[in-house]
Amino acid sequence: MSFIKFKNISRLLIVVCIILSFTFVEARDYPKRIVSLGPAITEGLFLLGYGDNIVGVTTYCIRPPDAQRKVKVGGVTNISVEKITSLNPDLIIATPLTDIRAIEKLKSLGYGVVTFPLAKDFDDVTSQFITLGKIINRQLEAEHIVKVSQKRLQKLKKGVAPLKKPKVFVQIGSRPLFTITKDSFVNDMLISAGGINIAQDAPSGIYSREKVVEQNPDVIIIMDMGIVTEEEKEIWMKYKTIKAVSSQRIYKMDSYKFGSPTPLTFVETVEELIKILHGKTTN
Repeated sequence: MSFIKFKNISRLLIVVCIILSFTFVEARDYPKRIVSLGPAITEGLFLLGYGDNIVGVTTYCIRPPDAQRKVKVGGVTNISVEKITSLNPDLIIATPLTDIRAIEKLKSLGYGVVTFPLAKDFDDVTSQFITLGKIINRQLEAEHIVKVSQKRLQKLKKGVAPLKKPKVFVQIGSRPLFTITKDSFVNDMLISAGGINIAQDAPSGIYSREKVVEQNPDVIIIMDMGIVTEEEKEIWMKYKTIKAVSSQRIYKMDSYKFGSPTPLTFVETVEELIKILHGKTTN
């Protein structure tokens, strides 16, 4: 009889523990007013259905269109502490490009700040996206999006595996000429699309046109910099010995999508690169 009572009590304790655990999870204080200081972070929050909780963004946070209606607190590197504090956020999500002095000031004022490191590859992009999901109680949604993106990427990589790998130069800046190395997720995009980044082993992103001529890429991709993009294209057209020039394979790409990916836009960009490197798409 006592054993039966003990067994019933044990079951009751288990039930109580489950209820308490569920209550704790439900009662957890997730951020309701967020200031996002990175375009990819902003787009990720919207992608996870948390856009209504964003109260401030940078001037570079332009996607999705609803992000443009949010209060602007500065650029990617220079932010207004006064503007941010006026929004009374309970969480500020920053990047390594954010002014460290402003971040320290916000922390000293008692604001919660989380800094996401710069992603180096697709794995970094997805892991950070899941972390973002955990922060806002959208982990399951984040994991689903990552899983779908991983499957799409694997299918794309399998499709280009047997194709010839063209040599590519990616220009992301001018004066000085600037490119991407193996430490950039853009390099991982190129590899996934079946291309070879001629600057992957460079010690830094600063490059020379003479070096590009020497390595003779099959394709040149210029990250869209407005009117500067057309000026740069005209400069490249003077270098007739480069295969990319003689075959008229100089392309421009959306700097936002190229430079601030979520798991979904990473894969979309790889798809676009595949068309450029292996198809007949032209700009």
